[in-house]
Amino acid sequence: MIKSIQADVTSRVPKYNAVDRVLIPFIVAISFMMEQLDTTIVITALPKMADNFHTTAVSLNIAVTSYLLSLAVFMPMSGWAAERWGKREVYMAALLVFTVGSILCACSNGPFSLSLMRMVQGFGGALMTPVGRLILLSSFERSELVKTMTYMSVPVVIGPLMGPVLGGFLVQYTNWRWIFLVNVPIGVGGILLTLWRVRPEMRRMPAPFDWIGFIICAAGMLLLQIGTELLGRRSSMAWGGMLLAGGLAVTFLYSRRSIGARFPALDMGLMSIRTFRIGVLAGSLSRMGFSSIPFLLALLLQLQFGFTPFRTGLLVFAASFGAVIVRPLSSWLLRLLGFRTVLAFNSLVGAMTILPFTLMDGIGAQWKFVLAVIIFGISRALQFTNLNTISFVDIPADRLSRSTGLSGMAQQLSTGLGVALSAAMLNLMARGAHPDMSDFRTALYGSASLVLLGMAGFLQLRQEDGAHTSGWRPRDRVLSRTVEGKK
Repeated sequence: MIKSIQADVTSRVPKYNAVDRVLIPFIVAISFMMEQLDTTIVITALPKMADNFHTTAVSLNIAVTSYLLSLAVFMPMSGWAAERWGKREVYMAALLVFTVGSILCACSNGPFSLSLMRMVQGFGGALMTPVGRLILLSSFERSELVKTMTYMSVPVVIGPLMGPVLGGFLVQYTNWRWIFLVNVPIGVGGILLTLWRVRPEMRRMPAPFDWIGFIICAAGMLLLQIGTELLGRRSSMAWGGMLLAGGLAVTFLYSRRSIGARFPALDMGLMSIRTFRIGVLAGSLSRMGFSSIPFLLALLLQLQFGFTPFRTGLLVFAASFGAVIVRPLSSWLLRLLGFRTVLAFNSLVGAMTILPFTLMDGIGAQWKFVLAVIIFGISRALQFTNLNTISFVDIPADRLSRSTGLSGMAQQLSTGLGVALSAAMLNLMARGAHPDMSDFRTALYGSASLVLLGMAGFLQLRQEDGAHTSGWRPRDRVLSRTVEGKK
């Protein structure tokens, strides 16, 4: 679906002026920033929201997981919708849905209504970012894309980095409802700018959308998410186990069905490509472990040590420095060691960077905690960066768009499952009360174990996998070249 748009790009690229070459990437960056901002902005607000709803902060993990689940479920239909109704029109509609969903979240009066409205937000977000990418691909020549992406990169990075800090600030000095209302002027501005600067394109009838496969796939993801949530309630553990088993069975059913489908919603045939399969499956375990840590730390600092939301946001923000440090470090490590060694060894390192948080009986010297968070952030960023690469190194060009859809869905789903599983462990250990330090230790050990489990999958990679991308060369070949050079 998306590939048919990409293939046709060069024949009908609109002519945009110098102003548009800055404005259009900025317009698209708005959607990326909002979608990622709302993944992290809620984390530091959970205790205050829980007080308002007369529930526990741990049980409000559903405010995070319902949003991520919706992103994962609806992402496969973005390419088809863009072809059917036009990229500009779908993009503006997605911004509108996301903005309205934000207003409805701010009006929520309980966990159930909040989770439903977060799913509305997620529906808008699931269409915003993929269609935004398509607008960029179809608006500029390939030679201009690198420069175009540079203009877009800053707001995209700011979103997830500023989420905990902005959320903590708004909750502490205003009201938790403002963490959602802050999206309204951004969304409205994005709609107006899109209407003003992005040109409509000729619509065409896309290939039929696999609605049956989409419903089966969505049902499987929903069962997995609800089953994980129920594992944290002693009275519902049996139901949780059955729903998890049902979710796995439905997912297996869909994978068998999609292999023979002509236009599958998600192309599970891609899992036959070894590097992609390892990147998705082992990567999902790794993401589940790493992605749960900001959630656990935000609750730990507030519930156990009495930190304010804003101070908590600033401390959790320290992990984001890893993204800055990792960019040059990752390329050097890949050339030296290759994907297999970097991903496997960093799984061990990542699990070890989680362990210092289990030793805390108090913050003590704050700089030590900040240092531990930064080191964890480096390991997490290194893992995520390389996972985003190894998954696609062997994908044929004509299946690249389908692979990004399946990989993107797996990323959102595994992030949500990681948060849900860590919350379930906290609930289970605390028996529905406020968790103490021993409960947090158990959840942190669980997250570290998931990261280690991913290591077993990465060891299935071959040392030469992705060498044409990483620049890694066998040592004997490097030595022979050095000797030949001296001769």
